[in-house]
Parts: sequence; C-alpha cells; structure tokens
Amino acid sequence: MGTSQELINARWRKSSYSGNTGGDCVEVADLTPHIAVRDSKNAEAGVLTVAPEAFAAFVAHVRFS
Repeated sequence: MGTSQELINARWRKSSYSGNTGGDCVEVADLTPHIAVRDSKNAEAGVLTVAPEAFAAFVAHVRFS
C-alpha cells in the first residue's frame, strides 16, 4: 500500500475516455509496485491500492463488457 507521502506526490491521471467537463472520473497513479485508484470528484475520500495484475484484469474485463 502507498504511504501518505507517496499519495501526495503521486502523478494522478484520468482515462483518455474522460471528457473535460469535470464529470465523474476515476483517477489512477502508479505507486510501484501498486496501482492507486481514487474518485476524482472526492479525492480526499480515500484510495484503493491494487496489484498491477489485478488492475489489468479489471480494465480488460471492463473494456470487453
């Protein structure tokens, strides 16, 4: 799991499918060896960290669903 300092310094990014309208988005950051995920509209609510393999499986499932 990422430390508080890692989360503060993280380079968060939104999906290329997200628009620029400020809508509901999920942001991700690479915190090697984990991937951090947060809700862009409520970034202070918390962060989920997962293994890269788990995140890749999630993205593949969503992409083809």
